[in-house]
Amino acid sequence: MELEKWYPLIKQIDDCFLALNGTNLPCPGDIKDRYKWLHEQANYSILGVDNSADSIFIYANQYALSCFKYTHEELLSLPSKLSASETNRAARAVLFEKVNQNGIVYNYSAPRVDKYGNSFTIHDAIIWKLEDKSGNVLGQAALFHSQKRESVS
Repeated sequence: MELEKWYPLIKQIDDCFLALNGTNLPCPGDIKDRYKWLHEQANYSILGVDNSADSIFIYANQYALSCFKYTHEELLSLPSKLSASETNRAARAVLFEKVNQNGIVYNYSAPRVDKYGNSFTIHDAIIWKLEDKSGNVLGQAALFHSQKRESVS
């Protein structure tokens, strides 16, 4: 899969995060190709879903793919609700409603399921609206960690 084809979407995810959060997605300062690093080497998941009724995944970086255990092609055809177990889908829907109302939600942690039905927990998730330059909502994006991080005092 050609990395450059993902650059416009990664840029849009990053730009929307900046607009709502005040900073870009975390990335070491000495990286020459920021979008390549975010896609291939980030130590956290970046996901995007469209604005359809099923919220189909439209983007996943390599870290997210390793968490969910899907190939890129498999994940990009999957309704995002299937990333949560059936018992956790109602809470997930409430979260997405909060994002629609507030633009961004911080510090979300919840169980998710991989391709094989194995449960794992997402930690310190940030979920935000994806919008175009005219303010049209295109979907939502998420950043999450698969390991609980130490608090910094």
